[in-house]
Amino acid sequence: MWKPTNQPTSPSRPGEPERPTPAAPSVSAPEPVAAAPRPVSASSADQATIGKSLVIKGEVTGSESLYIDGRVEGSINLAGNRVTVGRNGVVAANINAREIVVLGKVRGNLTASDRVDIRSDGSLTGDVVAARISIEDGAYFKGGIDIRKAGQKGGEDAKAAASSETTTARA
Repeated sequence: MWKPTNQPTSPSRPGEPERPTPAAPSVSAPEPVAAAPRPVSASSADQATIGKSLVIKGEVTGSESLYIDGRVEGSINLAGNRVTVGRNGVVAANINAREIVVLGKVRGNLTASDRVDIRSDGSLTGDVVAARISIEDGAYFKGGIDIRKAGQKGGEDAKAAASSETTTARA
């Protein structure tokens, strides 16, 4: 093969082989990149997803967070976790969770030990019981709001629970 000796590409060629030597530091660059997906994979392991084409009828329970982009009818009980209704999500269920985020459509009562967020594209028809609530501009909400501190029970429910506790204590 013929290689021209008077062209300026020859001096830059030695510079290019030096780039693979910095490739060794770029090998260290994938390590931080590899470190970045670890939290993502850890959070995806802690969150289940109901896809767009899935329809679930019945009771949903578990011990991990849930992202709903499909349709759910029935009840959702994930007391210590987060339930997110995605933009495509349609839920006709009562939801009980630590945190509830509504981006899609929900018809049912929400009970959250921490907070409920209804985002601008979200729609909720039902009552909310939570320690905190956030409703963005443009969101649709029709129902009642009961703000309670974490761990506090409702008026009648607390009386009924207290009377059953005293009955149990007497027996």
